[in-house]
Amino acid sequence: MILALPEAAERYPRYGFEKLFQVLRRQGNAWNHKRVHRIYFLLKLIFRRRGKQRLTAPLATPDALNQSWFIDFMNDALVCSRRFRIFNVVDDFNREALAAEIDLNIPAQQLVRVLDRIVANRGYPLKIRMDNGPELISLTLAQWAEEHDVVLDFIKPGKPPQNAFIELFNRTYRTEILDFYMFRTLNEVRESQNSGRWNITASDLINL
Repeated sequence: MILALPEAAERYPRYGFEKLFQVLRRQGNAWNHKRVHRIYFLLKLIFRRRGKQRLTAPLATPDALNQSWFIDFMNDALVCSRRFRIFNVVDDFNREALAAEIDLNIPAQQLVRVLDRIVANRGYPLKIRMDNGPELISLTLAQWAEEHDVVLDFIKPGKPPQNAFIELFNRTYRTEILDFYMFRTLNEVRESQNSGRWNITASDLINL
């Protein structure tokens, strides 16, 4: 345990005790929770988190899949300083990551193609929640939504807590992938998602 716990903390430097304990359990260790917690403090692995902001109103959670999706963009850069974007789609019911499209630029037409790929496997959502980014207020997305009876639910400008679930997802994605590795090409970023480097499960996302 004394070796495994620091190794997990080094691999996931932004994790606190609870998520590190989940990592150890996924590795097949059946150590007692209290014992691991005691070692965690003895090794001074305590991660100090910033205080949480309280939402003015709790976010409503649907009671089934495909009732509500969250979508958002992230930005980062390769080693050569060339910028790239990531388009994330998350189901609000179980916080499942439905897509993470990576490209140098993701115009509205490509965004719609990503949504169509998801729909081919699981059907259309009733609603999609998003901010007011230029691709998300485009006529292309509006026409797609109207054709398929999908409600586009825009959060208020400057109010990211209204899209809190995908903001938490983005934060995890950044600390697990983008801030942890240096990428030379877009293929390296894409492969990092498929090679097991990003060891996040649906149950982890529910607990975020």
